[in-house]
Amino acid sequence: MDADDPPRFVLEDLTVGVHACGFGRTDDGETFAFRVRGHLLHLEVYRRGYESEVPEQADVVATAECEITDVDLTDERSMTAVVRDAVARAEPVDPDRDGLTLRALLTRIGAAIPTGRPSPDARAPRPDGRTPD
Repeated sequence: MDADDPPRFVLEDLTVGVHACGFGRTDDGETFAFRVRGHLLHLEVYRRGYESEVPEQADVVATAECEITDVDLTDERSMTAVVRDAVARAEPVDPDRDGLTLRALLTRIGAAIPTGRPSPDARAPRPDGRTPD
């Protein structure tokens, strides 16, 4: 694409099948990625100018989920059409969010709460009740 060409929807990589996935650029020139999990297509659109090699959750500006029960996942044209529709229907995410997912939050909380289990260094008592020397 030349610098004078207007941005257009481009699907740069597409893997078809039950676990279809890929990435590309929207009509606005923003990058996106998608994946199929079960009966849903999950799509994330990323902000322009993110600095890392792989976008982080904070780089997501819009998302979409689409049911794909009636889509031929092995046909490139069908998958391209579904992805294009998903990009068009992507909803902006709340810019005030901190990018912290529920799973990440629970993992952090779980790491801070003592489990009551002895550390691996602790010596467990033997069946007769005595502790090893």
